[in-house]
Amino acid sequence: MGFLSLILITPIIGALLIAFMPPHKSLLIRRTTVGVSALVLILSFSLLLVFDASSPEFQLVELEPWNPELGSHYALAMDGLALPMVLLATLLSFIAILASYNMTDRPKGYNIALLVLEFGLLGVFMAEDWVLFYVFWELTLIPMFFLIDQWGGKRRQMASLNFVLYTMGGSVFMLVSLLIIYTSSSEHSTTIAAMTQAASQMPLEKQILVFLGLLIGFGVKVPIFPLHGWLPLAHVEAPSPVSILLSGILLKMGAYGLIRAIGMLPDAALALQPLLAGLALFSIVYGGLLAWRQSDLKAMIAYSSISHMGIVILGISALNEAGFLGATMQMIAHGLVAGSLFLLIGLLYDRTHSREVADYSSLVQVMPKFALFTTLALLASIGLPGLVGFPAELHALIGGFERWGWWVLLASLGVVISAAYAMRTIVRLFTGPVRPEMRALKDLHGTELASAGVLAFGIIALGVMPASALDLFGAYIISLSAGFP
Repeated sequence: MGFLSLILITPIIGALLIAFMPPHKSLLIRRTTVGVSALVLILSFSLLLVFDASSPEFQLVELEPWNPELGSHYALAMDGLALPMVLLATLLSFIAILASYNMTDRPKGYNIALLVLEFGLLGVFMAEDWVLFYVFWELTLIPMFFLIDQWGGKRRQMASLNFVLYTMGGSVFMLVSLLIIYTSSSEHSTTIAAMTQAASQMPLEKQILVFLGLLIGFGVKVPIFPLHGWLPLAHVEAPSPVSILLSGILLKMGAYGLIRAIGMLPDAALALQPLLAGLALFSIVYGGLLAWRQSDLKAMIAYSSISHMGIVILGISALNEAGFLGATMQMIAHGLVAGSLFLLIGLLYDRTHSREVADYSSLVQVMPKFALFTTLALLASIGLPGLVGFPAELHALIGGFERWGWWVLLASLGVVISAAYAMRTIVRLFTGPVRPEMRALKDLHGTELASAGVLAFGIIALGVMPASALDLFGAYIISLSAGFP
């Protein structure tokens, strides 16, 4: 068994172990889940010891025939795009599981679903075969549906149904597009390399149609306007630890898939470049305006995700080195920032059972640690220099400016709007007189403090030393951008 396979199957082995545990052994179930997730995290970060960041090629390749008649393979591999996403997925999964430690409502099913979700996420980013990628893509839908539907808020059934319908609807377009490429191949192989070769032999008009199908499929997950309808309700109704994964890593699946699609269909991406840029600019401003209107903290963060993922699409649409670097860095930045905010808002909700901004004031006096971490995450979300959002947005905007000139200034409107609602939230949460009912609130402690601290460390470290991340995927980005004028 290869090392990637070991990392991949560890969560599912953990889920199977928990499945055989008695439901009343909740402490054992929770400790097992935390232990398995911690092991996966350690194994994934050990990839940094063997990964050659100077090479743009797939590494640690594991290739075995899966369905010879179809031409599909059990193919796992790692490159400069996949590795950061694997690290982010395992980190946020561990944080979400830690944040769920006190879950008392059917902990057995809940923790099994979290581990199966982590298994699916890792499969998406490790797959080097499009059929395997699609299988894992669809697999993530099942545990996420149950996590929202069974452990969500009052409107959880509607939220989970919307999530399923949007995702499956987009998946149909993705599947049809992949089938078109497959039928154009003389090799009848579904590895990424073989499908890329097959796609290059199709007429440009056909490539454009296929790329549009993939754009819809991946755009639902990003989400790109107008495919975002599932997002706000899913975030608001999902348990906060689940929202950490939903915003922090599931949205990145869409952007990751889109970058893979661009590598497979560069001519189509170039032809549709204005469409990508237009969708990105609209999403940035539209998401920011909707976030500004929200009084519910989770809804605000959910809508802000549309705006921040718009920065990712803007960088991708530039089709140049700076843009791709900014897009990938923004994926990491948003994962850390959104994960941190959903974690903190969830911890606050556990104490007060309210997400309304108007219900709070001067929390800095009763929860100073919470105030510090929340302020840090909100400032990172607006791209404050020294924090992870700054190098990400800067590279994306530079890439956009190189391609589009002064038109990219429209994206700065989104940055201004983000600053407006972030600062408003900081002022309302942490200034003014202390409300009497808030005086007894307990500050972050134990695993809460550790979880918030780990994410805060990432936000600061990658803001101060962005080269540590940029060097990881730089070679891949240089290779990808070399295919565009």
